[in-house]
Amino acid sequence: MTTTSRADVGMSATWLAERLAVDPARIDAMRRDGELVAFREPGSTVWLYPSWQFEGNEPLQGVARVVRVARATGLDEARLYTVLSAPLGLGGERRVYDLLREGREDEVVEIVRAG
Repeated sequence: MTTTSRADVGMSATWLAERLAVDPARIDAMRRDGELVAFREPGSTVWLYPSWQFEGNEPLQGVARVVRVARATGLDEARLYTVLSAPLGLGGERRVYDLLREGREDEVVEIVRAG
């Protein structure tokens, strides 16, 4: 497992909104609507958005589908983040979200369904 904390790989809504040149409320709406992956550190009220889910200033194709499947399966945000950040194979540097970045959306959906 990785020693990187969740906070090291997540951007706050305010920071992300500035990066994307949108209102922070739009980022929150996108999270609520299932368009973005977000998680909270235990005990925190701040949503963090992993940078890997973006290609330029747009969410990767498949992110919304993966979030929808996670919600339908009963996975909460923290568990979804954990599943997507899990290593592929033993001792590998690649993560499940790398499959999404490669366009292998169906494989990611099956992994999320297995939760």
